[in-house]
Amino acid sequence: MPEELEGLAAQECKPCKGEVPALESRQLEALMHKLVGDWRLVGEHHLEREYGFEGFAPAVDFTSEVARIARTQGHHPDILLTYGKVKVTVWTHKAGGLTLNDFILAAKIEKAFQNGA
Repeated sequence: MPEELEGLAAQECKPCKGEVPALESRQLEALMHKLVGDWRLVGEHHLEREYGFEGFAPAVDFTSEVARIARTQGHHPDILLTYGKVKVTVWTHKAGGLTLNDFILAAKIEKAFQNGA
């Protein structure tokens, strides 16, 4: 696993009470370079990633793992489960865009996927 991703995944999300502003272009670009996988930055507002699986059960299992990770980090991603696919969308609602927490969560999800979760 790339060192940049490992570094992000090793961090913990900090509770956001609305005092953290959304990240801007340069900050987002720098963090996107650390995030591996097929994560997409959408409108400088949120991150999206779609994962593919062989059938329904593995997709359900991964959805459960994403939910577990999110719960431990105090985060609330949108998770769309369909046959053989899981789409994860992440942003910080209180900031109205992306914060470091979103990249940490995305890295933890990516690490779980790469480790076969």
